[in-house]
Amino acid sequence: MNIAILGVGLIGGSLALCFKGKPGITVVGYSPNEASTIKYVARGVVDKATTSLEEAVIDADVIFVCSPVGLLDNVLSELRALPLRRGCVITDVGSTKASVTRKARELAWEGIHFIGGHPMAGSERSGVEAASTLLFENAYYVLTPENDVDEEAYERLVQLLQYTRAHIIRLDPVEHDRVVGAISHLPHIVASALVNQVKKYNDDNDMYVHLAAGGFRDITRIASSDPVIWSDILLNNREVVLELLADWKHSVENWMETLEKEDGERIREAFKESGDFRSRMPERRKGVLHSLYDLHIEVPDTPGIIGKIATLLGNHQLNLSNLQIIESREDVPGVLRLSFRQEKDWEQSNELLTAMGYNVFV
Repeated sequence: MNIAILGVGLIGGSLALCFKGKPGITVVGYSPNEASTIKYVARGVVDKATTSLEEAVIDADVIFVCSPVGLLDNVLSELRALPLRRGCVITDVGSTKASVTRKARELAWEGIHFIGGHPMAGSERSGVEAASTLLFENAYYVLTPENDVDEEAYERLVQLLQYTRAHIIRLDPVEHDRVVGAISHLPHIVASALVNQVKKYNDDNDMYVHLAAGGFRDITRIASSDPVIWSDILLNNREVVLELLADWKHSVENWMETLEKEDGERIREAFKESGDFRSRMPERRKGVLHSLYDLHIEVPDTPGIIGKIATLLGNHQLNLSNLQIIESREDVPGVLRLSFRQEKDWEQSNELLTAMGYNVFV
């Protein structure tokens, strides 16, 4: 089986690593930038790489289009002009599915199968340097075939994606965009709006930025997402997002009415309802918003304490990706936040530090 990866970054590179080296599989990476193709091969992510789109896809059995959402239509049009192998499956990894599926239908391929895809996993890092075979493990990987899809082609793609160790979910493209719009696209807008609102207050009083650290920073972290990528996503899914924003506006108006009436019972009911629903969500399964594997530890303000903890983790081969002192004052325990890229390192560090007598909390 020949697999072409168009765009070997975090997602494309991680897919390539999942497939590379498997029996009978050859992975070809494509980039118009020669320096990128050299890097792909040097890092061992693909078997070979090329700057020629035709060379990359001419013998491909499966093509993964890992371009930004805003470029997907153009890439599909370019592929339509090439003599692809009959029976080839084309899939993408974008976070919106209705528009790209519609574009593929308009191109009216014969003997070529388009099946939209959305691996719901990510990382705070980007680029091929961040690619990992573990990126999709235990994550949901959504496939969005149309009703008239060739089932044999669909099953071939499903079987190939077993190498990612992700959970494959089948959804209608329109349903996908509504669900992901609510759990990802709307939260990004809310986070950005909230941060910008506080920023305006901070223009007149810089205490906002000082006191907004910690929890506020955590719950609004997605406000720092890539502006270009999110411009493409939100405009692509704008009809769904506009409907969601109308519902959000109604929710805000309900909260305003509740506070104006000083309705404590209604406040309690709202938090109980949201708490009950949130408790049903999986704690550590990967989702469309990538998880943070953080531990918080109370530590005394004494020389060498941070080095002692970092050394302890290092001696046990536990990969710490970042650390931050949230608060540390004389004679007052500070709070040290430890961040991990892998859940297994997070779990083992929690067990180790607790056993060593540290007060650890999540």
